[in-house]
Amino acid sequence: MTQNLDYLKPEVLTRLSGLALKARLIVEGYVSGLHKSPFQGFSVEFAEHREYVPGDDLRYVDWKVFGKSDRFYLKQYEEETNFACYILLDTSESMQYKSDAAAVSKLEYARYVAAALSYLVIQQQDAAGLATFDVDVTNFLRASSQPSHLKQLIHVMEQTPAGGETLMGPIFHDLSERIRKRGLIIILSDLFDDVNEILLGLKHFRYHRHDVSILQIVDPAEQDFPFEDATLFKGLEQSVEQLTEPRTLRAAYRREFESFLMNVRRGCRDLQMEHALLRTDDRLDVALTSYLTSRMHRAGRT
Repeated sequence: MTQNLDYLKPEVLTRLSGLALKARLIVEGYVSGLHKSPFQGFSVEFAEHREYVPGDDLRYVDWKVFGKSDRFYLKQYEEETNFACYILLDTSESMQYKSDAAAVSKLEYARYVAAALSYLVIQQQDAAGLATFDVDVTNFLRASSQPSHLKQLIHVMEQTPAGGETLMGPIFHDLSERIRKRGLIIILSDLFDDVNEILLGLKHFRYHRHDVSILQIVDPAEQDFPFEDATLFKGLEQSVEQLTEPRTLRAAYRREFESFLMNVRRGCRDLQMEHALLRTDDRLDVALTSYLTSRMHRAGRT
């Protein structure tokens, strides 16, 4: 029997009450077919070998070295700590955008994803933290694995309004200094900012050896540009309005948008960071699958 996952559609989720309930349904709908965690085993980093002494744990014997040298050596690790994930949620004005054909705004969709990922991390008894930002960091919650911490994370996500312009470069420099302990950073944003400044900020996370994933969230109209009639376009982060004939600039707009995406993807690839494009008309299980299975594949756990 095929499982009915219609409740993972954005237009259905928006009719449900409470972000906590939505997060649980998203995770249960997605994890029903997931047999391995995409997050385990990140925070242990190999440092060096030392010779085996009686009583050492045989799990850490490097059998490849034994095969070459006929001597037992153990792998030593730089640190063995609980996994910690920080979710950085863009709450700038542009994230409020919702086209007529979309069920939810970019911010609402980002909240669904952020809440589901937080639920998933804490459910596996690891730590989740949160930062919301626009022109500044507006909220910062340290990572915790306590079940009660999930309620606090979701409360902040629900109560933080959209507002202000986006200055991601300085924001990422700031947050990289606050989150010094190596972990996973997940950024939820439309990335509507200067790409070079964004990449400079992302480099700071790499300097502290974080594993960084960028989940870029766009409205379908921002990518497809489906407008036909004369339309008044208004900038959400700048008070600029322009009446234009969409059909005359559709091709040029799409080229510009694809160039923007290409620059983002290339920059993330050069920094060895995960990038996934999520549209607000994507089902939430599809959105999670596109990201989490990519992580598992890269880690060799598929």
